[in-house]
Amino acid sequence: MPVLSRQLPVWLPVVILLVAMVSIQSGASLAKSLFPLIGAPGVTALRLALGTLILAVVFKPWRLRFSKAQRVPLLIYGLALGAMNYLFYLSIQTVPLGIAVALEFTGPLAVALFGSRRPVDFIWVVLAVAGLWFLLPLGKDVAHVDLVGAAFALGAGACWALYIITGQRAGADHGPATVALGSLIAAVIFVPIGVIQAGDALWHWSVLPLGIGIAILSTALPYSLEMVALTRLPTRTFGTLMSMEPALAAISGMLFLNETLNMVQWLALASIIAASVGSTLTLRRDAQITRVDVE
Repeated sequence: MPVLSRQLPVWLPVVILLVAMVSIQSGASLAKSLFPLIGAPGVTALRLALGTLILAVVFKPWRLRFSKAQRVPLLIYGLALGAMNYLFYLSIQTVPLGIAVALEFTGPLAVALFGSRRPVDFIWVVLAVAGLWFLLPLGKDVAHVDLVGAAFALGAGACWALYIITGQRAGADHGPATVALGSLIAAVIFVPIGVIQAGDALWHWSVLPLGIGIAILSTALPYSLEMVALTRLPTRTFGTLMSMEPALAAISGMLFLNETLNMVQWLALASIIAASVGSTLTLRRDAQITRVDVE
């Protein structure tokens, strides 16, 4: 690992990950506005095609060299990245965004749980689970959720877990540049699927500016930042920190959609933030072990 990465402050990957999550939330809102025009598969194709193009120009993935041990994780990482996007967009066509995010989060939460080895790690996982349960009205509304859409969200969560695990292995040597090649793998599979399903509507010039915005906010920027964080954080810490995603969605809804939270939901939000802060405060020892493991 480069000497520079050892000199990064322990908190910096956490800040990078938070910026990535805010970017993804913004991109998701923009993407949903395009659903009536080109559908979820069309948005997926547009996002991956333009995002891959941007990443390729910036990182020039054809220059990268991967060891034999990294090639299979890289392939799985790219496929997981594409499938995660595709399934999540299919999900939010019929499932409310908050519930879809909660169901998708079962992926990184499972990574955090099964990767935990110390008692303190389970405290942060329990806090994150409790916060998610009370922040999102799953017990009340789950019976009214479209089962196919819910299955898509759970599938996206499984892909998210694979994305975390294989991304850390594939990106150990090349960092954010790995995203460009992973996105290219995803684009080869899912762009043709989206183009076929979207039809002629995808080729209207009016769609292009929104598509570029989605590509930057949802793919190029956040995945590059996530790869920086992913290669410098323990897997279980990365998974637990991602519990901030539903909390950021709730805050975004309050600021931009005039949504309000009751007292229980505010306490749930505090529980999620406490899990993320606690995971960050106990990061130093784990982060040092992870750097040794990947060197």
